[in-house]
Amino acid sequence: MAPKRQSALLPQSKKPKSVPAAKLEDKSASLGLPKGEKEQQEAIEHIDEVQNEIDRLNEQASEEILKVEQKYNKLRQPFFQKRSELIAKIPNFWVTTFVNHPQVSALLGEEDEEALHYLTRVEVTEFEDIKSGYRIDFYFDENPYFENKVLSKEFHLNESGDPSSKSTEIKWKSGKDLTKRSSQTQNKASRKRQHEEPESFFTWFTDHSDAGADELGEVIKDDIWPNPLQYYLVPDMDDEEGEAEDDDDDDEEEEGLEDIDEEGDEDEGEEDEDDDEGEEGEEDEGEDD
Repeated sequence: MAPKRQSALLPQSKKPKSVPAAKLEDKSASLGLPKGEKEQQEAIEHIDEVQNEIDRLNEQASEEILKVEQKYNKLRQPFFQKRSELIAKIPNFWVTTFVNHPQVSALLGEEDEEALHYLTRVEVTEFEDIKSGYRIDFYFDENPYFENKVLSKEFHLNESGDPSSKSTEIKWKSGKDLTKRSSQTQNKASRKRQHEEPESFFTWFTDHSDAGADELGEVIKDDIWPNPLQYYLVPDMDDEEGEAEDDDDDDEEEEGLEDIDEEGDEDEGEEDEDDDEGEEGEEDEGEDD
């Protein structure tokens, strides 16, 4: 699993202004500070200077890391393209991948899964200046839900430098808007069922409330996209649970048979004891005669 990229430049904490050592010494002498306190003040001064050097190196490292990421991002593109061509040969690859992912599957309703069966390709494109944003494209075959062939969501920095997002407007076919249906389903679920249906996966395309912390976008970009095969190959949890239940049933049956065998052995032991007692009694009677 690829590590999540960190922000190239981290906000720096405001530092106190440095005071020249000579002035500090003069001030300490004039105030008549004890020698121990004077040494502490000088130590704080030197710590601040060292911290400034550390912060400068951190900024330099961030710039170098960004250059390396940009370089290897370009080198990875032909391999991403080749992988997409191979994935296209596997039916239902992407819907299976999403269903098997614990965070994404929590956002999928039954009809979302049906719609995602028409999803043929997913592409994540990071902008040349990686820290400025990325775009996720979803390619669909002709389907009964919407007219679009491609649905996209883009994350970028706006003119003021704040995170922002925009996305494709989904052209729903008549009566097929899953975002409206999800709210209706939830209202019915609250009356008829104890659990609620999740909001439709497709509401994500209209949600731009917090582009700087878009969980689904980050999961797709940083977790699924680097290696989707690991989630496609995850075993079906329902099958695993069913197999586990079968194993438990088999164990219980074996334990039951063992208990029956033990009871049978005990009964046989008791019968043998009775027979022995009977034979001893007959022998005693013979001796009396």
